[in-house]
Amino acid sequence: MKFVLAPDSFKESMSAAEAAEALERGIRSVFPTAQCVRVPMADGGEGTVEALVSACAGEFVVTEVQDACGRPVQAAYGYVAAEQLAIIEVAAAAGIHLVASADRDVRSASTFGVGQLITDALDRGASRFVVGLGGSVTNDGGAGMLHALGARLLDSDERDLGNGGAELSRLSRIDLEGFDPRARSASFEIASDVANPLLGPDGASTVFGPQKGADPQAVLDLEEALTVFARVLAADSGRSVADLPGAGAAGGLGAAFLACFDSRMRRGVEVVMEAALLEQRLSGADFVFTGEGSIDGQTLHGKTPLGVAEAAARHGVPVVAFAGRVGPGAEVLYDQGFAALVPIVQEVSDLQRALTDGPANLERTAATVCRILALGQSAGVARGAQTGWATGA
Repeated sequence: MKFVLAPDSFKESMSAAEAAEALERGIRSVFPTAQCVRVPMADGGEGTVEALVSACAGEFVVTEVQDACGRPVQAAYGYVAAEQLAIIEVAAAAGIHLVASADRDVRSASTFGVGQLITDALDRGASRFVVGLGGSVTNDGGAGMLHALGARLLDSDERDLGNGGAELSRLSRIDLEGFDPRARSASFEIASDVANPLLGPDGASTVFGPQKGADPQAVLDLEEALTVFARVLAADSGRSVADLPGAGAAGGLGAAFLACFDSRMRRGVEVVMEAALLEQRLSGADFVFTGEGSIDGQTLHGKTPLGVAEAAARHGVPVVAFAGRVGPGAEVLYDQGFAALVPIVQEVSDLQRALTDGPANLERTAATVCRILALGQSAGVARGAQTGWATGA
């Protein structure tokens, strides 16, 4: 039997790679000779680098960059030398988790460190990028990233702007003459489940600014600044992107990628599945095991298990999804190709214990599912024998 193991992380309990390992242990306890193909998954947010490094036999690269406040921070990204592929999470350099709430100033927060990560990967030989846009603390439209890659953002007196989104209200021109030509020629798959435009009531400043510490006045100021940025970016890049879905992702970082790079904005799980070669690995599979910490009605909105199930359906492979919690609305997933939704917590416990015991619970539950599968096989053999005897075969 061939099992493809394609879980997302179980947040605060185990990474996607650890979840795949737990699933394999459970399977092998029942089917010792089974072929288990581990393909850790993610949806473009936290865990994307780890999942793809594991799935693609890559390596972790650690380099010093600036965080959103301009402070030095050690940031990791993934690199697959054979594919010249770099896997970057924006949050590694500009993440909200790197800045204490008391230190957050969304007006001045910069994506400069993201550009430094890209530069380091280009120096290593990268020509393809997967970039996950989740978890940023910035709202600068990607201006800091462009600056790190050689662009100049100038005011009406041809002076360089300072850091942060608020400075963009003074923007007069973006000089792209010094923009790194390697970045121009590289291809970028932008993984984001955010479809917000750059501006307006659904834009970066209005929707995501308050989550990053912006008060009502800061939201208005940043909206005005990004409006200036959008106009100048369109004029100097030749691409009008402000209204495109995803332009507002990561505080407008999506807009910079769409305007200045050879990039495609795609659903996060699709980018990860493609980079991890999930479709190829599904060939000849008997079952797919997937899962994440919580599965409910929201799983329909681009979450990893749904993407995996859609891929498996194209190959006619049944999918079993495991979760720490199977919540309200999950039953709709049975119409999307899931054969079973299986909770892994088997006794009453508090949250911390459930998180700590996650790998053991997942292994045990996978083994239980496999015993049921083995029982079904045995019943099928028994029925076949009875039919043969009854017909004299």
